Amino acid sequence: MKYILVTGGVISGIGKGIIASSVGTILKSCGLHVTAIKIDPYINIDAGTFSPYEHGEVFVLDDGGEVDLDLGNYERFLDIRLTKDNNLTTGKIYQSVINKERRGDYLGKTVQVVPHITDAIQDWVMRQAKVPVDDDDVEPQVCVIELGGTVGDIESMPFIEAFRQFQFKVKRENFCNIHVSLVPQPSATGEQKTKPTQNSVRELRGLGLSPDLIMCRCSTPLDNSVKEKISMFCHVEPEQVICVHDVSSIYRVPLLLENQGVVGYFCRRLNLPIETKPRKMLAKWKEMSDRSDRLLEQCSIALVGKYTKFSDSYASVIKALEHSALAISHKLEVKYVDSADLEASRLQEEPVRYHEAWQKLCTRRCKHSLNVPGGFGVRGTEGKIQAISWARKQKKPFLGRTCLKFIKTEMSCSVCELNTSVPSVFQVYANSTEFDPETEHPVVIDMPEHNPGQMGGTMRLGKRRTIFKTKNSILRKLYGDVDYVEERHRHRFEVNPELTQHFEEKGFRFVGQDVEGERMEVIELDDHPYFVGVQYHPEFTSRPIKPSPPYLGLLLAAAGRLPGYLQKGCRLSPRETYSDGSGSSSPDSEIADLKLHSLAQE
Repeated sequence: MKYILVTGGVISGIGKGIIASSVGTILKSCGLHVTAIKIDPYINIDAGTFSPYEHGEVFVLDDGGEVDLDLGNYERFLDIRLTKDNNLTTGKIYQSVINKERRGDYLGKTVQVVPHITDAIQDWVMRQAKVPVDDDDVEPQVCVIELGGTVGDIESMPFIEAFRQFQFKVKRENFCNIHVSLVPQPSATGEQKTKPTQNSVRELRGLGLSPDLIMCRCSTPLDNSVKEKISMFCHVEPEQVICVHDVSSIYRVPLLLENQGVVGYFCRRLNLPIETKPRKMLAKWKEMSDRSDRLLEQCSIALVGKYTKFSDSYASVIKALEHSALAISHKLEVKYVDSADLEASRLQEEPVRYHEAWQKLCTRRCKHSLNVPGGFGVRGTEGKIQAISWARKQKKPFLGRTCLKFIKTEMSCSVCELNTSVPSVFQVYANSTEFDPETEHPVVIDMPEHNPGQMGGTMRLGKRRTIFKTKNSILRKLYGDVDYVEERHRHRFEVNPELTQHFEEKGFRFVGQDVEGERMEVIELDDHPYFVGVQYHPEFTSRPIKPSPPYLGLLLAAAGRLPGYLQKGCRLSPRETYSDGSGSSSPDSEIADLKLHSLAQE
């Protein structure tokens, strides 16, 4: 097993996750099996109870793990399936060590950070690195480990010490350290400054780790003189200083690293068994990136949510929209609309913001549709319902999805919207037990297994099967006319099953249910170009060259091409993206005949 540790300096949020994913991508393109681990030094057990404003969205894995959004980057770049143990936190480590102490596993010894915590970190990494993540179930050969935060943070000290010891345990030829640092370029002088990188590397070396590669984040390509200066003061060869400047798309980063000889360096430094055959996987990435830069037609999506000030709150949603836009050869324009600004109360408090929000939503664009992510609590819910109502009445393509934080799904929001818009006995009283536990007309109810006394890990989480109940379903056709799909869930509220017949009489069709037939999973509205609500998170399984079918349908509808695409049999399904039809990018699969061009021509 080869281990590649990615650390960061100067500032957080510098791009370690994208760089770690890109390193894994170029190694996988060489025929290696690659896995990834993200280490977060916070004391939380997992990311499940975070606000999106803390660390961005909460990404959900097949096994129900609620993890850092960087694991989403790993899965999208490498096309792998990770587990919750691929996200290691200080809370998990301390919980594990304390449980051992309570069982008496340490035989009466004093439990300390060194050696017990550091040993637990090393054991966890070595154990998890062997877990297969590809569909072929082969043990990985390379493990890319990203250490969150920046070098010098007090929270990350036990992890730094653990890896200082770890490099000797696994031997030098099996361990490599990439340090990601910032090279600022003040506008006053325009000169690229190396001092922050020098200081960061000096601190890292003082803690016992010497970087093998220094990857410099900068706005423009590094001058040769700057590279040589970093080389001289940071005790590395010039070829070990890698420039990672701003590029038009994050999917160009693997190509950027490849062009600077990173694969060759790893081959020499880690003795990697790299194949010499052409790297078709990387060639397709280049093709995808080039096409992205040449796009001319634009498709506008209004994203109505509660956390629009921080785009990472909707990271997977944005990526899924980008994947689908690229598949139909359109440039994506996302317009963020704060759902609270659409509410009547905002008109009284700040009329200018209210009118600006509605103007942004209702602007007349030829290719315009609506996506409504979720939120936490009651704030902004009325605004989302108003936006859904607008999309329904104006015949605008709409996709609603399950929430990010402990709120009813947008499928349920869609139910509430229709319920309050069509004549019925519930017209005035429709409500959710989340907002009013004592409501007499619960359109949305909490699930029986929901544990209201415990927040973390108590929702309906992970990959679950959805059965299509009718062949006359747009979403079923988009999935390739399959009988069922398996997608990831994260919710604790559901549509009241006692009211489904009432809604179906009004043209609201529940076309997908769970395996027991008790939970409503997919809804579609008759007499509408594209009005779809899903209980699950389809964006979590979207890939750059395998777009998520619900999002692909939304973009096709926005571009006015959905009817023609359905008539031609929806030839591009996620499983057909690869030539072997497996939906996997394992090294044994030659990614030779992507169907993106055929879709663009259609």
